[in-house]
Amino acid sequence: MELTSTQNPRIKSLLLLTEKAAERQLSGLFVVEGPRELERALKHGFVADQLFHCEDIFPLQEWEARGFSAISGALYYRVNRHVFSRIAYRDGTGGVVAVMRQKGHSLDTLKLSGNPLLLVLESVEKPGNLGALLRTADAAGLDGIIVCDPRTDIYNPNVVRSSTGALFSVPLAIATTGEVIAWLDQRGVKNYCTSLAASVPYHEADMKGPLAIVMGAEAEGLSETWIRAADENILIPMRGTADSLNVSVSAAIVVFEALRQREGV
Repeated sequence: MELTSTQNPRIKSLLLLTEKAAERQLSGLFVVEGPRELERALKHGFVADQLFHCEDIFPLQEWEARGFSAISGALYYRVNRHVFSRIAYRDGTGGVVAVMRQKGHSLDTLKLSGNPLLLVLESVEKPGNLGALLRTADAAGLDGIIVCDPRTDIYNPNVVRSSTGALFSVPLAIATTGEVIAWLDQRGVKNYCTSLAASVPYHEADMKGPLAIVMGAEAEGLSETWIRAADENILIPMRGTADSLNVSVSAAIVVFEALRQREGV
């Protein structure tokens, strides 16, 4: 089917998914832009519901060569450049926008290795930071990310974009702080909380066993609930005038120190 107007109900529904978290929550759908992102989503088991394709940008021959014509069960819409410029959330989208079905993200979906390393995020609120944290988790090969009491929708377009596909590859669970603390305790996974209070420098902490590294909200840090439950409080020593780092930078520093210790480097 060809869509030539931005007033088409299908286009309006797509824009609502891009703009409104409530719409994504209600429908169980979200938006993916670009051939690379679509390929990564499909590779990791996400299911396409609708495909919007601009042949002027992404020629049909290339579409078929990438295997997109073989995607089954998805409604296919051909759009012109004018319509595509309206539905593309960012520049350089490559001529394809897909509506995908969300997955479940309960704690039960996480499969832990024998010596798990997890990243726990409490009340993360900036989509770009969550996307960057997912990239760190993917690069480090973590067992997963657990988001406690989130203040941003994990399927926000900025999360999808800034994760560069890591949203699809990293095991991800969402739960309350209390649920996560109990879940970790039941599985013998220690939690190391980033905090200034009664803390040791991160590189002096023993991170070789089953471990969850816990990071707080950008502005407020971790709640007292996490601090009280911590097996260890750790910090990154600051040697300049700044008193803190971006949460995604902090997580990368601590996560890769944990990997260094585990690999005996």
